[in-house]
Parts: sequence; structure tokens; C-alpha cells
Amino acid sequence: MVNPNRPGVRYVRAMHRVHARLSALARPATCFMSTPEPRTIGVYAKGRQLLVGNFLFAGHLIAAPDTSIWDLEAPDREFEQDLHGFAWLDDLAAVGDSAARKRAQLWVWRWIDRFGGGRGPGWTPELTGRRLIRWINHAIFLLQGQDKAQSEAFYRSLGQQVIFLSRRWKTSTPGLPKFEALTGLIYAGLALEGMQKHVGPALKALSRECRAQIDEQGGIATRNPEELLEIFTLLTWARAALDDAERPADRVHQTAIERIAPTLRTLRHSDGSLARFHGGGRGQEGRLDAALAASAIKTRQADGLAMGFARLSSGRTSVIVDASPPPTGEHSLNAHASTLAFEMTSGRRPVIVNCGSGASFGEDWRRAGRATPSHSTLALEGYSSARLGEGGQNGSWRSEQLIDAPRDVPIQMSHASDGMRFEGGHDGYLATHGLTHARILELTSDGRGLAGEDLLLAMKDTAKRQFDRVMDARTLQGVPFQARFHLHPDVDAEVDMGGNAVSIALKSGEIWVFRHDSKAKLALSPSVYLEKGRLKPRAAKQIVLSGVAMEYATRIRWSLAKAQESAIAIRDLNRDELDLTH
Repeated sequence: MVNPNRPGVRYVRAMHRVHARLSALARPATCFMSTPEPRTIGVYAKGRQLLVGNFLFAGHLIAAPDTSIWDLEAPDREFEQDLHGFAWLDDLAAVGDSAARKRAQLWVWRWIDRFGGGRGPGWTPELTGRRLIRWINHAIFLLQGQDKAQSEAFYRSLGQQVIFLSRRWKTSTPGLPKFEALTGLIYAGLALEGMQKHVGPALKALSRECRAQIDEQGGIATRNPEELLEIFTLLTWARAALDDAERPADRVHQTAIERIAPTLRTLRHSDGSLARFHGGGRGQEGRLDAALAASAIKTRQADGLAMGFARLSSGRTSVIVDASPPPTGEHSLNAHASTLAFEMTSGRRPVIVNCGSGASFGEDWRRAGRATPSHSTLALEGYSSARLGEGGQNGSWRSEQLIDAPRDVPIQMSHASDGMRFEGGHDGYLATHGLTHARILELTSDGRGLAGEDLLLAMKDTAKRQFDRVMDARTLQGVPFQARFHLHPDVDAEVDMGGNAVSIALKSGEIWVFRHDSKAKLALSPSVYLEKGRLKPRAAKQIVLSGVAMEYATRIRWSLAKAQESAIAIRDLNRDELDLTH
């Protein structure tokens, strides 16, 4: 998140190279203290694609059959990092046959030959930590059938990487990168003979990082749900490694796990995926459930606020709302102007979504994904509820902090006559237009209906005067606004009932109907779904209610309900397979 060409950053990178090469001079005689237990989860379909030469990393697909992964010309820094982090080893292990093992062995030992001497872009603390975890997790898979010389080279490289990490972890960025570096050091220190001396200092540093980064409610400052999941997973892996070594995790480490687990359950949709906010995606399938199961923490928060998000859930329906101010300062470099936006999932099928992070598609898509119109909420025409300020370079794009963001976001959760009720507001348009956006959501107790109300209000005298100035500047033509409801690309939607409703058909067979009761104009317009791992944005649709605020109070009402003929329970067995063509 910082400029990689800044003098201080260049110095850190130069020292990484120095220490990497010094570490490579060591000849640590290591072997495993115990048989490692694989904990990382791969994707079988991705593993099969690697075997046929389809390399999909950081949103880029390179089709190069019979080519070593280390002979690819990386299109950007993120692609390079994916290669040297070795998470793709999980995918080959998921395939698990002899062809996958031979390919994994070939690429691991070629990395040792080409980069093991301290060369290449993979010698950063976070990438080294990530790589150590994968090599140790899949050591049995990798060492099967290897001769003594190959095994010794493998162990020697592991030891050299541990030495490098023990010297350089302090330079990693606070947050997820430091958690990756420290977890890798703990993992390797416990697993490898002769490396135990590094475990104690790493555990103390991990506790300090937990205190600094995990708040009392189990959240992190970036408010990125997927990033929270990654940190949680690393903490559970570190604890499992300690358990295997019959060393208990300290109280701070354990408390962090206990705090995060209920928060992640609040951020979990009914299909097992995460809510997509502030640069985070849905998470790899099965990753969240596996991490929660491994944590052995059964507690959950009542539907309410967690890491600034509100959750309503009934029946098979979940609704998650961004109900707090967005992150600020350096924590906002990937944050979105999404206050009061919501996502809704029915069973295994997402219905209402946010467009998501476009980071893997380049700077323009990344900026577009951060804007309020890319979220399922109301926005004034031409404005977001927060603006992008100045920033430095983040890899290949500019990173901009959010500025002029909502600061006052009052909310209230309560029981309605037939379900749960959320009420919230934000002041993101107060300075520019004198208007406060308020939103009310009610989910019925059976989960078959969601009623909503959006209001634009000029409440205090100063706000009314600002609204009057805007009206005068617009020659009393009013303030245009749009309430947007982005639909997941897998749903089929069409305007119905003479233009007064939209029918939404899910792959499960469910039918939902969107209606509104206002003077706003309803339209079904194009949208996009920005999804990590895809080659390009997916085409989607959005429901748009357009209107003009002419007075101090403007209100639109809408509802989203299952059609009466939709069954209470539906057997939904359709699977979504990996698709490299979109």
C-alpha cells in the first residue's frame, strides 16, 4: 500500500536481497520433528487447469502447455507474488495424483535451483511465510519418491528461508502481511529440527500484533471481511501447530480467535460465503467453514453489529448491511464508499450484491468498484458518499485514501411486528447537499420478504439552507438520485407488471419479485460483477429507482419478496464450476 519506488521502500527491498543471500550461505541440517498435517485447502478444478498449462493468477490467464511456471513472463507484480507465494501448491495437492505430484515436485525444485540462493522477487517476509506454510503442509506429497540429494536440498532451502524470515519479519507491513510472516516462522520453527529457537520470539510478536490489530469486537481497521478471514485462518493454523507440538497458545492469541469467530459468523451469508465489502471477496469456497470448524469456537453474536456490519437473517435468507463509517487514513486505501449498502442471499444463491473489488482488472475498474454507484444503496447523481483523495503507488496502481466520508452513522436494530428491523443513516451528503440518507430494512420472520425505505432528509436549519443553495444553483430542478440494487450475474431478471416490478429467477428455482411504491422511475439496467480469479468483469443487471429530491424530505419505498408459488424448501444441487473463459 506504499510507493515501491520510495527511497525507504527501496532500501528495505535491497536489505531483503542482502539477507536472502546471506541466509542462502547457511547449511542448516534440518529434518521434520514430526509428520506435518496438511491444513491448506486447494481447488481441484484449478489444479487440473495447471496440469494442462492454464496459469490463472491475479486476473491474468497465460496458456502455456509444457512450460515451467518459472519460465512465464509475469504481466505484473501481483502475478509474480501469486507464483512465489506457492498457494497454487494447494490446488495441485487437491488433484493429488501422480501427474500432479510430479508437476509440483518439478516446480518446487526448480524454484530451489533458480531462486533458492536469495534471488528473485519471492524474498519478502510475507511471501516467505506463505511459501513455508505450503511447503511444510505438503511435504509428504512433495518428498514422495525423491532421492537423498533432492530431500537434502528441500530441507536446506526450508532452513535458509526460516533464517531469512527470522531476520526480516519485523520489516513486514502491520496487518495481514505481518501475520503471514509470523505464522510461517512459527509453523517452520515448530516443524523443523534445529529451528525451535525462533518460535518464542515469533509467538511474542504474534501476540503484540493481535493486540494491535484485532479490536474488542473481533474486527480489523480495514473492515475487509475477507482479510479478517485470512488473519483468522493464520491464527488457527498457528494454534494447531502449537497443539501438535504440545505447546499451548498464549491467552492473547486464543482470545483473538475467540473474538474473530463470532464476527465472521455475522459476516457469513446463508450460502457460506462472506459479504463483499471494502475490497474483500466472497472467499474461497469452503475456506470460511473450514476455519470456523478448526477454531472450535461455537459462540455466535446475535443478529446485530459486527465490525461495523449489521446482519438480518430469517429462514434461508441473510441480509448484511454496511452500517458504520468507512475506514480512514492508511486503512482506507482499499475501502469503498458503501455506507448503508446491503447484500442479500437466499439459500445458496446470492440475489442482491455489490459489484466488488475490481483490483484484478486494473486501476480504472478498481476505482469504479469503490464508488457508491457500484453498491446496492442510494447515491446522489454524480456523487459518492465518500471521495477518493491523494495516495501513493500500490504495485501497479495509485492507492487513494477515502476522504469526506460519513462520520455520523447512527443505527438501530429492533424487532418488527413480523421479523427484524434495521434503521440507519449517514451524513455523507450533508456538506455538499444538506441531505442525510436514511435507510430502513425489515426482513420477515420466515425470510420470504424484505421491505425497504430510503429517505433523503434536510433536518437542521443549516442543512436546509445548504439544500436551498443547491436548489438555487440547479434553478429549482431538484437533486437527482438513484437507488441501485445490483443483481448477481447468475440470476435472470426481467421487468414485469407493466413496468412496475422486476421478476428475479434464481438457479435454485426460486422467484423473487421487486416492487416499489413511489414516484421514482424503475429501470433494469446493465451492471458488472467484479470477481477475483476471473479474466474480465462478468455482465450483470441492476434494478435502478431514479428520482429527484425537490423538498426537505423525499421518500421511496420498495420491497423484495418471494413469489407466492415459491416453495418453502428447495433442493438446490446445482454446482458452479471453475470457468476460465469469462
